[in-house]
Amino acid sequence: MDELRERPGPPWRRWVERAGRGPAWRSALLVAVFTQIGAGWAAHAQSGRVALDGFARLLLLVGPALLVVRHRYPAAVAYGVSVVTLVYVACGYPYGPVFLSLALACFAAVVAGRRRAAWGAVGLLWAGHLLIGHWLYRWLPPDGDGPTPWAQEVGVTAWVLAVLAVSELVRVRREQWARERSERAAAAKRRVDEERLRIARELHDVLAHSISVINVQAGVGLALLDSDPEQARSALTVIKEASKEALGEVRQVLDTLRSPGEAPRTPAPGLDRLPELVEQAAAAGLRVEVTAEGEAPVLPPGVDLAAFRILQEALTNVVRHSGARTARIRLSRRPGLLELCVDDDGPAAGGASDGSGSGLVGMRERAAALGGAVEAGPRPDGGFRVTATLPLPSTAPREDP
Repeated sequence: MDELRERPGPPWRRWVERAGRGPAWRSALLVAVFTQIGAGWAAHAQSGRVALDGFARLLLLVGPALLVVRHRYPAAVAYGVSVVTLVYVACGYPYGPVFLSLALACFAAVVAGRRRAAWGAVGLLWAGHLLIGHWLYRWLPPDGDGPTPWAQEVGVTAWVLAVLAVSELVRVRREQWARERSERAAAAKRRVDEERLRIARELHDVLAHSISVINVQAGVGLALLDSDPEQARSALTVIKEASKEALGEVRQVLDTLRSPGEAPRTPAPGLDRLPELVEQAAAAGLRVEVTAEGEAPVLPPGVDLAAFRILQEALTNVVRHSGARTARIRLSRRPGLLELCVDDDGPAAGGASDGSGSGLVGMRERAAALGGAVEAGPRPDGGFRVTATLPLPSTAPREDP
């Protein structure tokens, strides 16, 4: 569905989501080229450092080379690049883009969830740089070098914290977006399941009622085919009408399934079709008495459909499972509440019923979806009772009684 389709985010979000997931060798190659070129520029700008030689060039290649496997071994790569960078600094080579490999390695480690490894790697670099700049510089090249200015140490510390802060920000945002995607997927699945359940209930209610009427009338027609052809003809007429109505309602449900964004071609059934339901029950040999209490509000479509389907299923259960030939429907309309009650006096036709059938489950699900409830079970004085309560919006307009 269109509302469930994820809209593309801004370019920076797409970059954050893809960061650390592309081919590792491409970024490693770019870092290697940039490091080699940038180190040459840094050597010209820093005359007091050791000139770049073959070993320096090798160290500038080892760091980016380790980045190729940073997705598979993020912790090991972070520590390895940190050690290579420390060796480079200890040899007295010029500062510069050599730190870029460590920044990328720590970024990959944080994004991969190896935060301790990233913090440990930058902590190792910071401590080693502090040790080299204020103690070991006496025995390390270049000759005559003095202690590192504290301003430079502050700059290194700020650089380390900035790398870690950006890495943590990317990690947090990616986890947040992953949760949002998961929640959207779960919501979409839940909507699909609810729609599938709604369609199953509609098909069950339509087919169970219509087939029950058809079954009863088919039995009547077969029994009277020879002795009373006119009565058999009436039974066949009822079968034709019931099957036509069932096909129409099934087609409406399937059209809704095929075109979920379109409005239904015919209105959903409601309590205005209760007289038809009574006639169909009468055709199946069940006399239905209907009484109404209270004012008649204009029901919302969802409540109207649920009330009709509940009454339809209750009468279908009487026809199929009860020996009674009479049923009573009572409609009670009160402020904010609609009550439905269906009683029959007959014994169960196929054994005792405890109100746990699939049709009753569908009734309960319909009522629960609207915030109501359905109770069903044997009556103390015999027979069976189904009671449903459906809440009504307080703003529902009322017609004149």
